[in-house]
Amino acid sequence: MTGVGLDLAIVVPVFNERGNVPLLVAALDRALAGRNWEVVFVDDDSPDGTADAVRAIARTDPRVRVLQRIGRRGLSSACIEGMCATAAPLVAVIDGDLQHDEALLPRMADLLAGDPALDLVVGSRFVDGGGTGAWDADRVAKSAFATRLSRRVLKADLSDPMSGFFMIRADAVRAIVPRLSAIGFKILLDIMTAAPRPLRFAELPYVFRTRAVGESKLDHVVALEYLIALYDRLAGRVVPVRFVLFSAIGAMGAIVHLAALAVLLEVRAGFIAATVAATFVAMTFNFFLNNLLTYRDRRLRGTRALFDGWVSFCAVCSVGAVANVGVAAFLYDVRVGAWALPALAGIAVGAVWNFALSSRFTWGRYGRK
Repeated sequence: MTGVGLDLAIVVPVFNERGNVPLLVAALDRALAGRNWEVVFVDDDSPDGTADAVRAIARTDPRVRVLQRIGRRGLSSACIEGMCATAAPLVAVIDGDLQHDEALLPRMADLLAGDPALDLVVGSRFVDGGGTGAWDADRVAKSAFATRLSRRVLKADLSDPMSGFFMIRADAVRAIVPRLSAIGFKILLDIMTAAPRPLRFAELPYVFRTRAVGESKLDHVVALEYLIALYDRLAGRVVPVRFVLFSAIGAMGAIVHLAALAVLLEVRAGFIAATVAATFVAMTFNFFLNNLLTYRDRRLRGTRALFDGWVSFCAVCSVGAVANVGVAAFLYDVRVGAWALPALAGIAVGAVWNFALSSRFTWGRYGRK
């Protein structure tokens, strides 16, 4: 159901949640009885057929829609696309794993309808009446630490800035979209910190449920993405977060290069041959780590795409190495006897070159598989 009379849209970012799709639609149908609503599943091309499961329901239920994204991933960016794809005046974000309490949605909508000055309502695990359910002590401690970090960059005293369950006015979020970083998996934090003015909010308690179907998406990379998102809000406008990650991985690659060179020399390989081999080992290390972290949202998959990407990356970095040496040599000739500054300048030029060209030619095509 879209157009005139539509009151509310629920955006559900999903990946490999085929089994939960019909369960969530049925739960929304019960919770939102008597209201005009639609649900937009934003699927990052799940291999388990999540998008097809949504389409099967949508054939008989016009309230159900799917956006299937090809060649890109990320919970925050999925939420943004979903929120911009509806005509509803109110937009809620809820996970597709049934761990959020959909019965809270009517109260969220009523609060926003009853107070025109209110911008959003957040489902909170950390106000009276809320809870984290069956979380163990370790997960509770990690969440508390992440919450403390989040509140350092927030413009509001929000008890649960890590919440992925909230409702916001559609016009408010669309006004903020150009300022959003779309990094990581905490879209609420992105919205709260990107808003040009402090958003007025209310919090409602809910108890986090235990996942019944499918597997958790939380991993160490997701945790790193959260830290990256915080950095982006604190200093990303000065030095782009991708460049920081790319440079950090490059520094690790230098250590890998030296380690590989030492091993090869130890087995009595010739210096030139050992240097060439160590260079390709370091490039390979850098390529795969950048593919996993720096360009996670554009990640290359499949043997052919990975091989083509590796070749492209090595070619770009080889030219970058020439630029590095050329700049360093030129500056060294100008400043005879001073080698540190020319060396650092060469490294900087090489890093910028590698970053710019690999972003364009190695990971520049979002749809490549």
